Amino acid sequence: MSLTKRVQTAPIAVRLLREGILESSHLVEAVVCDRRGRTLFIAGNPEHSSFIRSALKPLQALVVLKTGTMERFGLSDRDLAIICSSHKGSVEQARQAFNILWKADIDQAALQCPTPAGRRSPLEYNCSGKHAGMLAASKQQNWPLEGYMRRSHPVQQAILEIVGDLLGIPAAEFIVARDDCGVPTVSMELQQMATLYAHLSSGDSPELERIQRAMTYHPDLIAGEGEFDTELMRLTEGRLVSKTGAEGVQCIGQVGEGLGLAIKVQDGAKRAKIAVAIQSLRQIGWISPAIADLLAEQFMVIAPCKRLEVDGELTLL
Repeated sequence: MSLTKRVQTAPIAVRLLREGILESSHLVEAVVCDRRGRTLFIAGNPEHSSFIRSALKPLQALVVLKTGTMERFGLSDRDLAIICSSHKGSVEQARQAFNILWKADIDQAALQCPTPAGRRSPLEYNCSGKHAGMLAASKQQNWPLEGYMRRSHPVQQAILEIVGDLLGIPAAEFIVARDDCGVPTVSMELQQMATLYAHLSSGDSPELERIQRAMTYHPDLIAGEGEFDTELMRLTEGRLVSKTGAEGVQCIGQVGEGLGLAIKVQDGAKRAKIAVAIQSLRQIGWISPAIADLLAEQFMVIAPCKRLEVDGELTLL
C-alpha cells in the first residue's frame, strides 16, 4: 500500500487517428513508485486493481533462485531469462525452455502449458520457460511435479509468499485466479505492481540483481524481435527492465534507482500501453528523446494512414 495520501488524477487518453481523424480511443492509468510503495507520479487511480498477468513472471522466477534450483541444475542467466519471458515461440526460445527441463532431468510430458494453435509443442507456448522453472524448483524441493499449476501446490504457495513479503502483504490475502497458461496470477493495485518493479530494479538482493541482469543481458529471450520489451531493453542497454502483461498491463523498472512504473489500459489494448510507456518514460527522463522517437516510430505509427496520439501525462506528487 502506498504511504502517500489517497489521490487520483485524470487518466491519460490514447487516440488512434486515421489520416488525422479520430477512430478509436483508450483511457490509461499509470503510476511510479519507489520500493517503499511511495507514489511519485500518477495518472488516473493508483489504487486501481487488476491482474498483473505475465508482468509477474520476473517475481515468480525468484522461487528458482531462493530454492537453490539454479545451482543444483547448473542453470544459466539465459535459462533465467526464458523463465521470466513471454516469448514468441522461436526455435531458439523453445530450445532454451527445453534446456531447463533437460538439465533438471524432467520429462517434457510434465510441462502442462498449452500447445499454441498451429504449433507442435507446449515448449513453443509463450509461458513455457516459466512452467519449466516451476517444475525445476519443484524437483529441487522434492515437491510433486504433478499439479504444479494449482494454487495449493507448494511451488505456487512459495511464490505467493515471496511476492507477499516484497509488498508486506500476507499471501493468504491475495486475490488469485488462473492465468491463460493455467498457473495462478494475482490481482493487485497498480501502485503495488510499480512497487514490485521498484524492488526488481533496485538490486537490493542478489536474487533480484540476477533477474534484472538476466533480462537486460538477454532481451531477445524476454519477448522477441520487434516486441516492445525486447526493443526497449536493447535500446537502453541495461538501464531499464521491462515486462509486459496481457490486458493492457506494462511494468518497467529503472535499474539501480529502485523505481517502478506500472501501466494499465482500462480496455486492455496493447497498443495504448506501449504509447503511454514511451511518453511516460520520456517525460520522467528514463529514456532520451532520441530513443523515445525511435520507439514511437516503431510502435506508434501503425501504418502510413494510422498513428497513435497521447493526450495527458503523469502528474508529479
